[in-house]
Amino acid sequence: MKRRELIAVLGGAALAWPLAARAQQKAMPVIGFLHFASPGPSAPFVAAFREGLSDSGFVEGQNVAIEYRWAEGHYDRLPAVAADLVGRKVDLIVTLSGSPSALVAKTATSTIPIVFFTGDDPVAVGLVASFARPGGNLTGVAVQTGELTAKRLELLSELVPQARVIALLVNPNIPDRGERMIREMQEAARAKGVQLPILKAGTEGEIDAAFATLANLHADALIVGTDPFFTDRREQLAALASRYAIPASYPTRLFAASGGLISYGPSFAAACRQVGIYAGRILKGAKPADLPVQQPTTFELVINLTTAKALGLTVPQSLLARADEVIE
Repeated sequence: MKRRELIAVLGGAALAWPLAARAQQKAMPVIGFLHFASPGPSAPFVAAFREGLSDSGFVEGQNVAIEYRWAEGHYDRLPAVAADLVGRKVDLIVTLSGSPSALVAKTATSTIPIVFFTGDDPVAVGLVASFARPGGNLTGVAVQTGELTAKRLELLSELVPQARVIALLVNPNIPDRGERMIREMQEAARAKGVQLPILKAGTEGEIDAAFATLANLHADALIVGTDPFFTDRREQLAALASRYAIPASYPTRLFAASGGLISYGPSFAAACRQVGIYAGRILKGAKPADLPVQQPTTFELVINLTTAKALGLTVPQSLLARADEVIE
């Protein structure tokens, strides 16, 4: 080979190398992660999601990239951050913060696959056509809260048998979910023969104000509704319950771990892990329309004995025996 030809070949190879490197870098799939809340309080959910991804063979930074977008507790920011992810042409969108985030993502794109975790009926709210055959570009994990509502009231009544007035705290910023939760809890309260005043809070200040009204309502206990806004502020809620000496029930273990009295609900870690598994399957070529919406089968009853003692409550042995975890 002549010297001039050799130089041309080497020069061509030098030019081709960056192009090949860029092509390889671009080949790494990108997941758009859309969440209503903030990074800190949501860390356990993100960790569980990453575990599911790992189960499917994907490790962040090695063979998959994740673009995180947080609405910081403001639902009105969701459309903009969803549009940003769509504009970046991510390969997949994941939402772990309920139907509002998933619906915003669905509005933003009909082509990018979306995997959600919601506490609502995904068929009723319009996310999917059916559990077995979702259709479209969405699938995920859904928790049906109706049966859990009555169970949470029953467990709290067992722990505080003298309670005749049990308040319910809901987020008014999601009217459909709040109204449905109120209807379900009112039905359970009537069956139990207890009064159920409704408290509403959609900001940190409104949470403070809601607790301040408990004494005027003569409330004996409190049930905190299922909502990512409350999950994001679980430490504030547990601290206020302690300050006002009000026995309170919460929807997930994270509240009890933060000082809450009692929690009952699905394992959010298991649900988020399943979302990660589904995300990995879709990145490997599966279609959301062919992946049935999963429903959690793991439910956790967690009791914080330290908080019970601080409130002067004696936890019945029958309740302790049924607990999946007792925090001391």
